[in-house]
Amino acid sequence: MSSPATPRPNQPWLPKLVLAPSFLLSFLFIYGLIAWNGYLSLSASRLLPNYEFVGVEQYVNLFDSERWWVALTNLGIFGTLFIGCGMALGLFLAILLDQKIRAEGALRTIYLYPMALSFIVTGTAWKWILNPGLGIENVVRQWGFENFTFDWLINPERAIYTVVIAGVWQSSGFVMALFLAGLRGIDDSIIKAAQVDGASLPRIYWRIIIPSLRPVFFSTLLVLAHIAIKSFDLVIALTNGGPGFATDVPATFMYSMAFSRGQIGLGAASATVMLATIAAIVVPYLYSELRTKR
Repeated sequence: MSSPATPRPNQPWLPKLVLAPSFLLSFLFIYGLIAWNGYLSLSASRLLPNYEFVGVEQYVNLFDSERWWVALTNLGIFGTLFIGCGMALGLFLAILLDQKIRAEGALRTIYLYPMALSFIVTGTAWKWILNPGLGIENVVRQWGFENFTFDWLINPERAIYTVVIAGVWQSSGFVMALFLAGLRGIDDSIIKAAQVDGASLPRIYWRIIIPSLRPVFFSTLLVLAHIAIKSFDLVIALTNGGPGFATDVPATFMYSMAFSRGQIGLGAASATVMLATIAAIVVPYLYSELRTKR
């Protein structure tokens, strides 16, 4: 008889050894570059990195810049409308599909399809649609309404709203999927009990179902706020920050300062402010989640 196989010695170090290169590279290229960017924001860097320490001078210059305040204002407008309209439209679509209507699968796919596109494709498509010489204005005028105008794309005061339109169009399907998952997780017996008590369907949704979706609302708000703060490719593809810098947001401001105008220190300062803003949103959420699990 052959002797039984001897158990292999325990090697707890082997998984750590396998994962160590990936961990070290991730730590270097993520946290290392974040730290480098933070130091550049405190340096005298201009066209090339300059490690002469100047303290908070770049941040003073940043908040003295009129263009930076325009970018912040645009981010406020875009973020508020993007999050508000995206959540409202997504919730409406989710409630519509929750009625188990016919062709639900096809409609769900249609609503979700824009999220499969990149923001570059979305921005390019809406740039054609909103172009006064090619899109909506041209089509309506060909129908006989020769005085119709829709020149938001080239209007400095309204161009930021074209970015909102394109962003909401792309994100509303994703928001719908989140809310629909939340709606399908609610016990049907609650709805049936409310109907037995004589409550109408709109009242059931308003008083019972929507308040129970608070975790979904919070998660959706977090995701959309993150997308809004780091929005770059959509603005570049749709308006390129123009007309002038009327649709500048912090992400495009940072890119322009660091790579187009030779102001690396100023661009690094704006990137650090963006990182701090995102951290102010994400860290409390992670803390609350970990605290809840404990």
